[in-house]
Amino acid sequence: MTNGPIVEIRGLTKVYGTGASEVTALDAVDLVVPEGQFVTVMGPSGCGKSTLLNLLGGLDSPTAGTISIDGTPLGDLPDDRLTELRRRRIGFVFQFFNLIPVLDAVENASLPLRLDGDRDAEPRAVRWLERVGLGDRLRNRPDQLSGGQQQRVAIARALSTEPALVLADEPTGNLDSHSATEIGGLLRQVSDEWGRSVLMVTHDPRIASFAQRLVLMRDGRIVDDLALDGSHEGPRHALERAGLL
Repeated sequence: MTNGPIVEIRGLTKVYGTGASEVTALDAVDLVVPEGQFVTVMGPSGCGKSTLLNLLGGLDSPTAGTISIDGTPLGDLPDDRLTELRRRRIGFVFQFFNLIPVLDAVENASLPLRLDGDRDAEPRAVRWLERVGLGDRLRNRPDQLSGGQQQRVAIARALSTEPALVLADEPTGNLDSHSATEIGGLLRQVSDEWGRSVLMVTHDPRIASFAQRLVLMRDGRIVDDLALDGSHEGPRHALERAGLL
């Protein structure tokens, strides 16, 4: 792990299509995320949030600009090294959990480690499941867990490889408000207690308030970047000031 920023983006641009159908999803974006910081990204649909997450996760490649994750420039990596970095240094948390229905919590949480040939996959997964509050649900399958519990399994899976960065795409979008609040608090714990950088995309200002920093996007550009004070109203007021509400 480096002592520098976990995420460093310079001039990041993504253009889809050509000619009359050309769409600029990201327009020369600069962003730096220090180690252990929880950043939330907000903005209207189509502003570039999901494109940003896909590029950071190495799931797509930029039209222009550079991305470094934990000191490693993604653009320099061959496919096999990019896959390895994605599996070991980046954890993903999705809106719909993406758990495998026939596997129990331990088997789901240990999957990235098993794919990497880790002999300690199961005990490491158990350790993370206990940390996220699922020590009594280790052998439950997804259909035996609530939505909030399933998302906790997904967070344990994301953390099992000890990543530098957790990318969370609308992680509370499929949850009731009580479970969503718990997951927002858990992601803050991922940052505060376990020292991981977290970059979360959300539409929910209340969940955004758990982050330390808010990045607002519109039309593929960052229009504001500010520290949050923990108040539930902070993100909403920032959205109003930027004309995004």
